Amino acid sequence: MQPFRVYIMGCGSALPTPKHGASAQVIEIRDKMFLVDCGEGTQIQLRRSHINFMRIQAVFISHLHGDHCFGLIGMISTFGMLGRTAPLHVYAPRELEPMLTSQIEMFCNGLEYEVVFHAIETTQSQIIYEDRSLTVTTIPLNHRISCCGFLFREKQGLPHIRRDMIDFLQIPISQINNIKAGDGWTTEDGTHYPHERLVTPPDRARSYAYCSDTKYMPHLHELLVDVDMLYHESTYCEDNADRARLYYHSTAHQAAMVARDAGVKKLLLGHYSARYNDEEMIVKEAREIFPESYLTKENDVFNV
Repeated sequence: MQPFRVYIMGCGSALPTPKHGASAQVIEIRDKMFLVDCGEGTQIQLRRSHINFMRIQAVFISHLHGDHCFGLIGMISTFGMLGRTAPLHVYAPRELEPMLTSQIEMFCNGLEYEVVFHAIETTQSQIIYEDRSLTVTTIPLNHRISCCGFLFREKQGLPHIRRDMIDFLQIPISQINNIKAGDGWTTEDGTHYPHERLVTPPDRARSYAYCSDTKYMPHLHELLVDVDMLYHESTYCEDNADRARLYYHSTAHQAAMVARDAGVKKLLLGHYSARYNDEEMIVKEAREIFPESYLTKENDVFNV
């Protein structure tokens, strides 16, 4: 099975602390790497995680609060100093484009690679990225400004060839892709072997959802049904539910309700308020609703 991993670069909220950095994650899918949010300090965490900067082909910014995007221009500059030549695609709310363009002109004049900006509509769920093996879909969220999450979903792959049958029937290698695509095989004596006897089922397509800053949304789970792994912000515990409502954030209890109602397999918690010195109370609260809840911390790696 091809790798599908989530690397945690930062899981704190707006106030950086010695314990946690601002929001950032790297998603690795089938040898492709994507950065989701780029808070201050992301470059340092990338180095600590031994992630090759040059493998990041796109950045997805959920919204324009500083703890989710202040690190972007610094990383763009570093890419230039490292000699990047491949385009970097940035998917973000359209309001970022003029600011990012001005920053690049001011601080990164003479880049030898192209920064390609893709404006996203945060109020609609739509596919914003697609290749042969993957789609990325926006997840509208309810924050103080335009904000969305991102759903990374593998496309269903082809079935696996049964090597024993290929060898037994002496099927030419040139026919393997045709068999994967649905063909059977007829031997010289006229015996036909249907496609189903020559393959085993494909790996199940996997999915990961990143839900950035958001007020609790009772219907959010409808966009996350059967997702394998969900990251949902859990800035507060229920003892600060009033603050969560005021600042359009969620509690661990609410994040767990979303995970439970969506039927996801695993819930990752993050975006912790700096007021909590010990996040164990956050995960304890979530597990009362959804037992498969886990804290994130910098340099953690989760397999989807």
